[in-house]
Amino acid sequence: MEIIKLHHPYDKDALYPKEIVLVLGFFDGVHKGHQRVIKRGIEKAKEKNVKCAVMTFNQHPAIVYSKFDPYEHQYLTTLTRKEELMESLGVDILYEVDFTSRLGSLSPQEFVDQYIVGLNAVAAVAGFDYTYGKKTVASMDHLPGYANGRFEVVTVQQKSDHGAKISSTRIRKVLKEGRVEEANELLGYIYEVPGVVIHGDARGRTLGYPTANMYPEPFIILPKRGVYAVKVWVNGVWYDGMASIGYNVTFEKRKNYSVEVHIFDFNEEIYGEHIRVKWVSFLREEVKFASAEQLIEQLEIDERQSRGILSDVNVNKEKFI
Repeated sequence: MEIIKLHHPYDKDALYPKEIVLVLGFFDGVHKGHQRVIKRGIEKAKEKNVKCAVMTFNQHPAIVYSKFDPYEHQYLTTLTRKEELMESLGVDILYEVDFTSRLGSLSPQEFVDQYIVGLNAVAAVAGFDYTYGKKTVASMDHLPGYANGRFEVVTVQQKSDHGAKISSTRIRKVLKEGRVEEANELLGYIYEVPGVVIHGDARGRTLGYPTANMYPEPFIILPKRGVYAVKVWVNGVWYDGMASIGYNVTFEKRKNYSVEVHIFDFNEEIYGEHIRVKWVSFLREEVKFASAEQLIEQLEIDERQSRGILSDVNVNKEKFI
């Protein structure tokens, strides 16, 4: 997959020079609803015998259009993760456009002229709720008028699960409630968070459960506090493990939460290493135990439960890596 980064106003020489089918959306999470839109774009590109290009933004448009609190609007995917998922789907070209105030100030017609027609699109594919400005004048219903016969408009209707729309907002909600299994079903793959291993209290070693203390990627949403069965990527290999998100309430409660990952059958120093954690299943809430011995007993139960759950999970056969 070719990745082309654009900053408004873009250099025409940076563009793919031939005709394309262009798929439009922010695609945070690249969930099942997004996948439906992208697959329709790939199908249309094959019909027209051209390449399929997806256009996304490097950051959320709310940064320009409204007051934006990055701690309230956390992402489901980093840009790098989004690239991986797009490539796995079979996208030929990924346009990553810097979303700035200059770009956001374009009128709907200017956006269409510069970022659909200008990118040599013979067809534009997007979800039914895609907008390119104020919804009242820049919805998918308005797009054929702005196209003025220069490209085909393909609108993909919503994809639902149990009668409710699959959306990034819905997935964020279930993650914050700890329902990672439901989030994974809506995504179509196991949700993951990247981070770097930092020094912690090293208390896990004294309990027989050494942990990697992970500093997660900023602005990527974490599941709610609790203990989870996880898959952990370290130096190109996926391991089974369990992870805790919380404040270490059994001992001296921390001011800030921590993410501690115990990797099964693993005994290497990995401080400073970048790891990836896939959140497979929620095990239990964070609990304050009366003693270290009670905590160890519970950790042994957590490990048995995690090993049982993870024995049936093979990330190498997962649709999206």
